Amino acid sequence: MIINKEFSVIVTGGASGLGEACVRKLTGLGAKVAIFDLNKAAGEKVAYETGAAFIECNIADEASVDNAFAQARKINGQERALINCAGIVKGIKTASRDKETAEIKHFPLEVFAQVININLIGTFRMIAKSAAGMMALDTIDGERGIIINTASIAAFDGQIGQAAYAASKAGVAGLSLPVARDLAGECIRINAICPGIFNTPMMASLPQNVQDSLGASVPFPKRLGKGAEFASLACHIIENQYLNGENIRLDGAIRLGMK
Repeated sequence: MIINKEFSVIVTGGASGLGEACVRKLTGLGAKVAIFDLNKAAGEKVAYETGAAFIECNIADEASVDNAFAQARKINGQERALINCAGIVKGIKTASRDKETAEIKHFPLEVFAQVININLIGTFRMIAKSAAGMMALDTIDGERGIIINTASIAAFDGQIGQAAYAASKAGVAGLSLPVARDLAGECIRINAICPGIFNTPMMASLPQNVQDSLGASVPFPKRLGKGAEFASLACHIIENQYLNGENIRLDGAIRLGMK
């Protein structure tokens, strides 16, 4: 597909981080972009700066998602692309012992469920509803639409405390092939990007020496990934029709250790 002024895209988590980078890249190419995010202040700021439309949306809530899709399609028309970047991270061990009190605790199941509900079920909710909308479109160069998910290298190299996060992202990676097969007859593609250690707002909150150490652990290039690099790959996936059902690591060849 060609990204131009007629091309409509929805980006979840588009108010910050990797999602924001995609919004800025796509609007720079002329696309009509709708930002779905819970952070109204940040979302409206990015929308103002890029010309995108901001729509407050909780991907874990069915009514919120339906309302957001209706608004986005009213403003920009039926989306040809969906980029799922919204998600959360919770770092808790499966079971642990307090070093001072020796109290034994386990991962709160309600927190585990929250991570799965947002990162995996929320992503699939967006996929299913967007794909249903795309199916009503005419084909362009033989295809109707493209969906891009954000998994993580944690799906394959999960570290200590990442049981919930790694499970959710492994689920996202696991969606790529079966959903590609589900939607092949409708000429809709789906892929996932599996980013490594990126310079996101969460990373920026860490001390500089920690950021430098993490960047140095990457084989090459020895630095944190840039949002623009993630966005560039997303745009390539949109334009490369033969990429389908794939999980693409974007990580500078790093393989994560235990912690």
